[in-house]
Amino acid sequence: MSENAPTPQTENTGLGGLSDDALVARAKHKDFEAFEALIERYQDKVYRLAFRFTRNETEAKEIVQETLLSVWRKLDGFKGDSQFSSWLYRVTANAALMRLRTQRRHPEVSTEELDPGFLDRGPAYGQITSPGDNWARRPDDELQSEELRTQLQKAIDNLPDIYRTVFLIRDVDGFSTEETAEALNISVPTVKTRLHRARIALREAIGTYFEKT
Repeated sequence: MSENAPTPQTENTGLGGLSDDALVARAKHKDFEAFEALIERYQDKVYRLAFRFTRNETEAKEIVQETLLSVWRKLDGFKGDSQFSSWLYRVTANAALMRLRTQRRHPEVSTEELDPGFLDRGPAYGQITSPGDNWARRPDDELQSEELRTQLQKAIDNLPDIYRTVFLIRDVDGFSTEETAEALNISVPTVKTRLHRARIALREAIGTYFEKT
């Protein structure tokens, strides 16, 4: 069997009722139909996650292919300590970050996908406060201005990778805190800490922007 793992083109209806664990067990024995059934379940989410990082359809598709090949090659090393889906998302995020680092680029974020109050959602550490605390109460048209979007993108670009990745997965892609922890193989408190710091940094950056306008 070829080592390559092409994108599935047909549905494996006979395997669709099996659990992830059952399909993984079969795929580890080089049952490619089982592997295809697994990928069919998650390939749309994998693509969306890759697209969040690149904002480019072609690159996102290439990352999906890299992810599928990597998962096929490394499947024997998957011990089942986390859900298969979480491991798959982790491989996807790592592939996307590797590509961006090679190109010396930062993940881009469509600010239209963020609601104006996203920075007000404080994690377990309480409500975030910072200079410019009233920025989220500005009119929606001002929040959606091109200049503000540019400033927000710059602020996101300036986040350290560990904060930016958590922010992308948790706040942009809409994963729960627990799902984000599994996808990145870190603890829930670590997710909360990194997300908290990311939100503080972004809030301060936007507060500074409004103070100057």
